[in-house]
Amino acid sequence: MQPVHREKAHVLPLDSIRGIAAISVVIHHLILMPTFLAAFPHNAWINWSFFRSAWLLVDLFFVLSGIVMSLSYVRGEFGRFSLREFMVRRLARVYPLHIVMLFASLLFRLLRIGLVMAGVVVAVPAAFEVNNAYSFVLNLFLLHSMGPIDYLSWNAPSWSISVEFYTYLVFGLVVLFAQRFRSLRYFYLGALLLAVGSWLVIVFVLQKKSLGLQTDFGILRCFTSFFLGVLTVRVVEGLPRRIGPALQGALQFAAMVASVVVVSLVEAYPAISFAAPLTFAIFLGSLLAFPDAVLVPRMLVAKPLVWLGRRSYSVYMVHALVVLFAEYFVRAVGPRVIHALDSICAGLPATLNLVASLAAVLVVSHFTYLYVEIPGGKYMRDLLSRRRRDEFATPPAPSGAAVELRRGP
Repeated sequence: MQPVHREKAHVLPLDSIRGIAAISVVIHHLILMPTFLAAFPHNAWINWSFFRSAWLLVDLFFVLSGIVMSLSYVRGEFGRFSLREFMVRRLARVYPLHIVMLFASLLFRLLRIGLVMAGVVVAVPAAFEVNNAYSFVLNLFLLHSMGPIDYLSWNAPSWSISVEFYTYLVFGLVVLFAQRFRSLRYFYLGALLLAVGSWLVIVFVLQKKSLGLQTDFGILRCFTSFFLGVLTVRVVEGLPRRIGPALQGALQFAAMVASVVVVSLVEAYPAISFAAPLTFAIFLGSLLAFPDAVLVPRMLVAKPLVWLGRRSYSVYMVHALVVLFAEYFVRAVGPRVIHALDSICAGLPATLNLVASLAAVLVVSHFTYLYVEIPGGKYMRDLLSRRRRDEFATPPAPSGAAVELRRGP
């Protein structure tokens, strides 16, 4: 049978949740950036504990990815799964924007070094520091968060793309393992072992105080949340559907509030982060199980949220460079203007910086979505698929003259 690979399952509320999570991560970095904390006398008005701990929403991305991969490549397509085609699609999804942002970061740093050498910019070291040639090559191959280096480099948010790409590979291998035994039980057993085993290693072997792993065993963090998302789809399939819309909505709302509370408490109690993937899985699973509930799904299909959800990957990947430009802008404005605005209303300059930076992120991500993500993914899929077809193409039949020559005397 020919392998069949559908585009990812689009459940609009899940897409919207991804967009909300992405913008929350951007706000997290904007309100906690050391440059801004030093420049602004008072914090932005939206300086809430939820946003201060929004780094944890990366695990929501991982859970969501597990759900989407399971919906797209296991349900109904299990017997026709092709690891190569799957990895081609995954690479085409994440790599074009990753490589564009990587070279954009390189261009920015080369420009900065040139300005320092020309004397235009002062007090900035004219060296690559952690953004060196070695880390650049690792970024090219999405290996930069797989252990060779113990620091974030270049486009820092891409650490999660690094670990997630190789989690895709493990996911595909688990599917092939289950295919060999012709049973989905082995697939879900493998997912359970990876999710629980990774969580246990993080807590009891590595003895981490929170789930905030990145370059240090970030792949285990991704395994925990991603394969919990895979298991969520299986659990949802077994849930009873004879529940009234009002009760469905109440369950979804309670799960959403629990997720917000867990994230908000992590700043004071870091160990609570270990429970976050399960909380996220319950919330996302409730959206998947009860799409016709009264309140939450209807809010999440609002057009602005759907628009944001479709651009969530771009929002996440471009925001670090936009924030870097915002830092230079704040330095150029200088403390006199900032203090004058702050004297008018405490927190005003920090809030203006937040709003302007968010607007810039949304504008840039809109264009990268339209002109990098979509065409770049299509080009890469076509290129790799064409190369595959060329490898197995039947060679043209030789001409009559060539046949005669081959016959010999």
